[in-house]
Amino acid sequence: MDESIINLIVFGVVSWTTLFLLTRKLFPNRSFDFCNRLVSTVHAILAVTLASLSVQDWSCPISPLASRSTTKQMRAIALSVAYLIYDFVCCLFDKQVKIDNLIHHLVSAVGLGAGLYYQRCGSEMVAALWLTEISSPFLHLREILKELGYKDTDLNLAADVLFAVIFSCARMIGGPYLTYVTLSADNPVLIKAMAFGLQLVSAFWFYKIARMIMYKFSRRTKAKTVPSNM
Repeated sequence: MDESIINLIVFGVVSWTTLFLLTRKLFPNRSFDFCNRLVSTVHAILAVTLASLSVQDWSCPISPLASRSTTKQMRAIALSVAYLIYDFVCCLFDKQVKIDNLIHHLVSAVGLGAGLYYQRCGSEMVAALWLTEISSPFLHLREILKELGYKDTDLNLAADVLFAVIFSCARMIGGPYLTYVTLSADNPVLIKAMAFGLQLVSAFWFYKIARMIMYKFSRRTKAKTVPSNM
């Protein structure tokens, strides 16, 4: 791995941590999770932007396959590896440690790190970055709205639905296709394994999200039905 990329990762970890500490100072009355989600939202927007800017050919975004990564792709990936390291540590300090979240971070960090080590699969990596982060702002918005007092409101439900739709399209339509081309191309075994593992995690989360949306709509239906029967 190029020394400049290692330096960028170290700089990124320090920068994400500093941003979190500043956020804690700006919002002293807000929870640890609230501040972390603000940082995560910044990362998601930045990651999608950098991934989009590093695409070599928008007529065929996931190309060339199994090729040497460009400098733009390496930098975009390094920034997200730095964030994943920061967020993995943050998850350990949270009140409720979520095992599935830790596994997702570990799989993502190892997969992206392998791409940086081999300096290959740049097209596949930035595509994965784009697909995994495009729904993240809405994921964090859901929880931010709850802490701001908008739990069980139409606004919070809209954020839930937007997140579910974008996640489903990205992870369960774009994700399987990206996994297929990654496994089919001449990529290192480790990268293929991480691509398959990430898709499995996405499928598990899709199941949980589908259940969450069904529960929310059924609860709303019951809430509207009860007054009318009284």
